[in-house]
Amino acid sequence: MPVTPPTAPLPPLPPLAAQAERLIELGVHEIAGVSADALRTFAAEAAAAAAGDDRGALLAVHPDRAPASALAPLLRRADKPGFVVVDMPDVDDFAPSGIELPDAPFYLVTGVDRGDRMSNWSPEEALPALTGEKRTPLVLTEGIHWVLQQPAALERNLCFMTIGSRLRKANGAMDARTPAIWISNGTGRDGRERRDAPKVGWCWWGNRHTWLGFASATGREG
Repeated sequence: MPVTPPTAPLPPLPPLAAQAERLIELGVHEIAGVSADALRTFAAEAAAAAAGDDRGALLAVHPDRAPASALAPLLRRADKPGFVVVDMPDVDDFAPSGIELPDAPFYLVTGVDRGDRMSNWSPEEALPALTGEKRTPLVLTEGIHWVLQQPAALERNLCFMTIGSRLRKANGAMDARTPAIWISNGTGRDGRERRDAPKVGWCWWGNRHTWLGFASATGREG
């Protein structure tokens, strides 16, 4: 399997209170149909439970409340808004696969990692490796939440797939597409005006891409 040189670690995530304010500023609570106070209260209680050590957790809104199609346009890079590729109109049909999300409007994702070491692996190769490491792949909305809170998580040639989200077809088979978040080059149907914009797209299950790792976490907490 291809070997990728190590990269510099990302800085810690902001404290949970700051993450809550960021989501409120973006209007994510309104998308989710909850009050700003409810989001602040969850963040405060989670921070208290962490005894002040809450900079390693990502605050996420359940995809049933805030789907990828609503979150993607909130992404920003080089002053360009994020977007979903035109040939992924079913983006919100990609659901957690083999993953049980907390049954709550908000939850925490712990130990988030971009998976740079797996750049140039295929999803088919990466999933069993992550499982063997007792890590869980991120679902698409978690990946978007991560970039909303930590834009540095998305770099040229260091972007990531979110293979925790899969689409099951009507015949029961898995769709061969796997969601990913990367940076548009402004080519093809993206359009020149979208060059450098954050992009939610897809890759084939069996294909490798040198610029895509596999985002994962150590767990989720409701």
